[in-house]
Amino acid sequence: MGNICRSPTAEGVFRRIADTELNEVGLSIDSAGTIGYHCGEHADHRSIKAAKNRGYDLSKIISRQVRDSDFSEFDLILAMDKENFRNLIKQAEKSGNGSYADKIKLFLDFSKQSDYEEVPDPYYGGEKGFDLVIDLIEDASRGLINFINKGKAD
Repeated sequence: MGNICRSPTAEGVFRRIADTELNEVGLSIDSAGTIGYHCGEHADHRSIKAAKNRGYDLSKIISRQVRDSDFSEFDLILAMDKENFRNLIKQAEKSGNGSYADKIKLFLDFSKQSDYEEVPDPYYGGEKGFDLVIDLIEDASRGLINFINKGKAD
């Protein structure tokens, strides 16, 4: 929602995994929130710390809100949970970009684990919540890499 916990974590984790596993593919990777409350801020310090402990750097990611142009600029727009998914669909429709709704998916649609459909928001939870977010995002990132590789082969 605010682009300070889950989505910047997904950006940082996926960026590093993609750089390692898809280095010949030029990807445009970005994160944004469905609300603008934290625009211009860095990721939550707990997200930065948890990511750093796992070798990911979120320090340069600055929060921004989803722009209408994102629907045409990006091939996929991945929501962390169903509420943000619905907000993105509404924004695409309201902005006249409803035809891009098929680009909007849940990030964990690419995950192989079966316990979670959504990436839980760790903001109000304990430190372990931030580690769980990274675990889920790492898994979904690898599934997304497989999806991209399949598309390259087609």
